[in-house]
Amino acid sequence: MPTVVVKVPEGAFDEAGRERLAKGITAAAKAAEKIGDDPRNEFTTWLSIEEIKAGYFFAGGKDPVARVLPVIVFFHAPAGVLDAGARAEAVRLVHEAVAAAKQEKDPRVALTSVIVSDVPDGTWGGSGTLWHLPDFVKAAGYKHLHHLVAA
Repeated sequence: MPTVVVKVPEGAFDEAGRERLAKGITAAAKAAEKIGDDPRNEFTTWLSIEEIKAGYFFAGGKDPVARVLPVIVFFHAPAGVLDAGARAEAVRLVHEAVAAAKQEKDPRVALTSVIVSDVPDGTWGGSGTLWHLPDFVKAAGYKHLHHLVAA
């Protein structure tokens, strides 16, 4: 049940590219977090794409956008869902999703910075309620954490 914020240079992705990006990163999150297959489970992955205005994206103090396609991804997951292997898989799959989403004629190499962070248990609220890991397991259907939910 991640919340994912993706920051891209303004105009880097057209409408179809943004859709590919959203679907690809959602699929990456589903795989890394082992989210269940019920569409209600998949709905727990929230993603926003924010465009950074031209001249406001820097790497090493310079604007890299003419040479590369820089994309920053903040991947927030409930603590206890991702182990080290799942984190590595999330980073790899998110990068692959970004590279696959760019416009076919765009010659720039996609460079990603993916920050995977755990939200400590009991500090994530949803629709007016403070959630704990078993609540996330019920909502997201985490295949590897079913044992945390009473039968």
